[in-house]
Amino acid sequence: MFKKIISHHKVTIFMLVTMLVLYYVFAYNLLRSDFVKLITLYAALFFLSYKTLQLYKFNWKYLLALGVLFRLVFLVAIPNLSQDFYRFIWDGRLFVQGLNPYMSTPQQWIDAGNFGIVNQSLELVEGMQSLNASHYTNYPPVAQFIYVFTAFISPNSILGSVVVMRLILIIADVVSFIFLRKLLLKLNIDNQRAFWYFLNPLVIIELTGNLHFEGVMVMFLVISLYLLLQKKWCLSAILLGLSISVKLLPLMLLPLFLQYFRKQEKLSFYKLLFFYFLVLLTVIISFSPFASVEFINNFASSIVLWFSKFEFNASVYYLIRWVGFQTVGWNIIGTVGKILPLVIIMFIIGLALFCNNTSEKKLYTSMLFAFALYFLLSTTVHPWYLITPLAISIFTKYRFMLMWSFTVIFSYSAYETTSFNEQLWLVSLEYFIVLLSFLYDAYRIRFQTRVRIFRH
Repeated sequence: MFKKIISHHKVTIFMLVTMLVLYYVFAYNLLRSDFVKLITLYAALFFLSYKTLQLYKFNWKYLLALGVLFRLVFLVAIPNLSQDFYRFIWDGRLFVQGLNPYMSTPQQWIDAGNFGIVNQSLELVEGMQSLNASHYTNYPPVAQFIYVFTAFISPNSILGSVVVMRLILIIADVVSFIFLRKLLLKLNIDNQRAFWYFLNPLVIIELTGNLHFEGVMVMFLVISLYLLLQKKWCLSAILLGLSISVKLLPLMLLPLFLQYFRKQEKLSFYKLLFFYFLVLLTVIISFSPFASVEFINNFASSIVLWFSKFEFNASVYYLIRWVGFQTVGWNIIGTVGKILPLVIIMFIIGLALFCNNTSEKKLYTSMLFAFALYFLLSTTVHPWYLITPLAISIFTKYRFMLMWSFTVIFSYSAYETTSFNEQLWLVSLEYFIVLLSFLYDAYRIRFQTRVRIFRH
């Protein structure tokens, strides 16, 4: 018995130390161009996270502490897989100067010779690179307020700004974990699933490591869903509005609440309208400090770019693009980028009208399908985009998002050379594995349903 206890502690210490070392190497000793090293580290972390969840499934306090500890490893590391944080710092410092970040691009200030418009302006523009610096910011207001807070706390240090944003994101992840767990308990689902999100290497690396604010968006979204389950419609609507005002993505979920409200008590239609009104009012209020005709034009133009110009790690779109080259001889993204959003909208409306979204579990499944189709039809799918559907998936029977959270790392192979060059065979492998995983989920769920019917 004593030997078993000693052996168990040795395994615990070995796994803990190994994962800490791997995260440390990821944070401080990894170049984005070194794809072999990146995928090796990521695969090892994914496997060890899975084994840790197996071994310590019932020790949630230990797992929570691990998740926080892994995030703290990144505390003073400059993000090495994304340059977006430089733009976050720029926007925040520009606002502190009394200037609207939506009205100009960083490159315009530099070209005009205003090198001192914000502290460390040249370093920030060089860090964000020309593509980002030459476009208007597309980050919604609540995200901007976080950048402003960061600028107030650390106006002169890039590393100081990174630490402030990182602490905010760690807090957001812990809050998300708490409410994920609460929501799972309310739904009578194994609450240990919350660690599928909290200990997922994609979440830790892309949120805490690379400073993407999907973590704050997820936090507001999960709290909103929890409050909705508690029948606190007003607070739920406000939190959903805040989630949209961090990243616009949850806006697509609004039609899916139609049937959910229909199953509620009397006057459900009026409650639905009031819910929508509060969501949109929250979004409008958050945008109001920046509002102007020029702001609308600049913000809209930056959003349109994601559908009509940028291409990265796409699936269905790349197939359509290939057909375009074969038939007309050029890239048809300008046309396809206008059609695909309409297809997504029609699909979501179909989910809202024809799927039985009257229970929480069915509602969350429709949300997952809406997100999944959106990213399958998108022209740009960065790894951190998948974090929101990953969080929603833990409330459903589907596991393909867990597989996707692993295979999406293949997309970093595009940075293996100095010139951006996507490895389309790896992109194909990524989506092929995800498709197989989805088909397996569908078969498994259908089989389990048949077994239940037979037993009854």
